[in-house]
Amino acid sequence: MKAKSIGSVFALSSLILAMSTVMAAKESGHPGTPESDMRYEGAPLATSPGEAKDLVTDAGPPMTKAEFDQAKRIFFERCAGCHGVLRKGATGKPLTPDITRQRGTEYLKTFINYGSPAGMPNWGTSGDLTPEQVDMMARYLQHEPPQPPEFGMAEMKATWKVLVPPDKRPKKQENKLNLSNLFSVTLRDAGKIALIDGDSKEIVTTIPTGYAVHISRLSASGRYLFVIGRDARLNMIDLWMKEPKTVAELKTGMEARSVETSKYKGWEDKYAIVGTYWPPQYVIMDGETLEPLKIVSTRGMTVDTQEYHPEPRVAAIVASHEHPEFIVNVKETGKILLVDYEDLDNLKVTTINAARFLHDGGWDSTQRYFLTAANKSNKIAVVDSKEGDLEALVDVGKIPHPGRGANFVHPKYGPVWATSHLGDQTIALIGTDPDKHPKYAWKMVESIDGQGGGSLFIKTHPKSNHLYVDTALNPDTKISQSVAVFDIASLDKGFKVLPIADWAKLGEGPKRVVQPEFNKAGDEVWFSVWNGKDETSAIVVIDDKTLKLKTVIKDKRLVTPTGKFNVYNTMHDVY
Repeated sequence: MKAKSIGSVFALSSLILAMSTVMAAKESGHPGTPESDMRYEGAPLATSPGEAKDLVTDAGPPMTKAEFDQAKRIFFERCAGCHGVLRKGATGKPLTPDITRQRGTEYLKTFINYGSPAGMPNWGTSGDLTPEQVDMMARYLQHEPPQPPEFGMAEMKATWKVLVPPDKRPKKQENKLNLSNLFSVTLRDAGKIALIDGDSKEIVTTIPTGYAVHISRLSASGRYLFVIGRDARLNMIDLWMKEPKTVAELKTGMEARSVETSKYKGWEDKYAIVGTYWPPQYVIMDGETLEPLKIVSTRGMTVDTQEYHPEPRVAAIVASHEHPEFIVNVKETGKILLVDYEDLDNLKVTTINAARFLHDGGWDSTQRYFLTAANKSNKIAVVDSKEGDLEALVDVGKIPHPGRGANFVHPKYGPVWATSHLGDQTIALIGTDPDKHPKYAWKMVESIDGQGGGSLFIKTHPKSNHLYVDTALNPDTKISQSVAVFDIASLDKGFKVLPIADWAKLGEGPKRVVQPEFNKAGDEVWFSVWNGKDETSAIVVIDDKTLKLKTVIKDKRLVTPTGKFNVYNTMHDVY
């Protein structure tokens, strides 16, 4: 490097080091990066680095095969969540060779080592990477990104299994379970789900599934439970069987987050759909057998700069109640797709330009309007599913993360939908009644303060007077181990804190409290106390009327419980 360049690097290095000292590790150990962001965006990918094709050339700095393999694994586990598998940029900056080679090894080492206040973790000074690994990663980034294999129809059909054909399945429910009050509970690190009887609070069975199950969804009839793992393995479970079990399965790619089934009248249980992170695509399947029928790529241009993005991941998917359509969020391009499934051979897709980076969301109380978070844009996009267009883009707090959101009637603003945030303590209320409350519709009518940032889920129920907000990713253990509860009739009076983890009496461990979920009747709220893999976890059930502890479900099979999905509420989009 030229002397001037070296001097610039050391000056920059000193500045970043000074800033990192000032901003040090109260939050995450990474300057400018809250722990909630690190946990949320920096999680390892399910995509296997060992299956990615290496593209090592002489154009980059020298590397041994062992170094390249180690660097590739580090990148997939720690970096790809923000920068993308192909390094084209997601919530993090692009790191393609045309950029990194121009910067050079010493420049890259500085940023990897010290991080930046803009959000780049200080991987070196935090002790996460050794000096040798920092140097190795700086060289690795100057080579072409290894590309995971594509996953098309032939690859999918090779994984497709119909374990119990439709004609061999029960003609009627063979068990005595109250299916409408059954809960599907993610056992994240066990690669299973637990079915828990909402009446008796007993585990009915545990069922092997994919890695780190993301969500469970129900068929329109409520008979079939669809479970998608982060490794893109889809399980279809028949709840009518004497003991519910998987009747069909399919691997739809290398990594996935979303599944949904057709709900429009006349199309109930006809189709299922999965959206994948890698390859960036969605697949429509037969609703009884999971036979893959149609695969559609989501690669394309971004809504803002209109540049090509090779890795736009599919986030939330919901089923329209107004038309035979799936509504598909494409994260990196910021596009919402209305996929008409009436004719798969002549597929009609309406593209709605929203904002980057689309994540999760849910329906308003009428189930006409879909409200979804563009998390890094700090916006909520509102889609009119009846008219098939964008109704509004609403500015909210920092990194909205609604889950499916929460619907309730505000004493002043009428029907509202609420989201909490990963990046700040606020809860945004958006008016959703353009007919009777037009001046409040599609505006953030109020922002109230909760316990803190790091919230993943917010929840209420039509029969409840309470609004529950978790803060599972907050760095303060008192906050991450409790929940805030608001009285909907008097939000201005603030919140009451429920010490959920204390009530569970689990002993050691992080004990993050996550995802309030109501039972069918709307008089109980269930919380996961998510502990370490080798520590005791639990589910805490409270009485919604009194806010008192009702019961604690403990079982050695409850390994790292996270998401819980009540059959009736999930089936009918009640939240």
